[in-house]
Amino acid sequence: MKMHGLGNDFVVIDYRHGGAAMTAEHARALGDRHRGVGFDQLAVIESDAKATAALTFYNSDGTVSSACGNATRCIARHLMDETGQSALSLRTERGLLACEDAGNGLTRVNMGVPLLNWQDIPLAEETDTLHLPIKGDPVAVSMGNPHCTFFVDDVASVDLVAEGRAVEVHPLFPERTNVQFAQVMGENHLRMRVWERGVGVTLASGSSSCAAAVGAARRGLTGRTVSIDLDGGRIEIDWSDDGVWMTGPTAHVFDGVFFTDAL
Repeated sequence: MKMHGLGNDFVVIDYRHGGAAMTAEHARALGDRHRGVGFDQLAVIESDAKATAALTFYNSDGTVSSACGNATRCIARHLMDETGQSALSLRTERGLLACEDAGNGLTRVNMGVPLLNWQDIPLAEETDTLHLPIKGDPVAVSMGNPHCTFFVDDVASVDLVAEGRAVEVHPLFPERTNVQFAQVMGENHLRMRVWERGVGVTLASGSSSCAAAVGAARRGLTGRTVSIDLDGGRIEIDWSDDGVWMTGPTAHVFDGVFFTDAL
């Protein structure tokens, strides 16, 4: 299946009834927008004894990603439509994630409790995660994957490719990092642009939105419920006691058959 959440696009392969194991090489080939299908992330659905399904994510460069909020939301909507359920759980590397029908065509997912300690993100050395020693004074958060958020006066003026590429591989992040640039537009309202590790520029990112909302609340720039405008559209984030809830639209674009000879 090809899906997207606010333009953050995915190939989703359903392995619940069998299939050859996914490899990094196959993920890269599928992710090639000229010779494959093209995606920001690849998501694999598998059966799980205690959840509706289990999900594994790959970036377009073939590396594994521990979290992908928009893909989780899209697959949750697909499985709700398939089962007729209005709530279900999906297992990711973060554990069991609760998913719900939010009405009006929207789906909400609890992305889990944010990780704020330097060891958990992880960082290469003990550091104040609210004020990283990097030019621009960013905030670090993990939503199962590392995030580095800069709060800027004018997000449109940021050279996203140059800045994102450089920060992704900063030595403070031994596993590389996702990079967000966010601008406070008003009370509990952010405008954000995203560079994803292993992908590059993307129109939206669910886990990045969660991380930016947590960072903004920790800095006192917003409350814990925030609307975020990304290049691909708007997402709603609510940092509650039980985790960070993400609410937004989903799109199932098409179903297809991939011929493995193309690999």
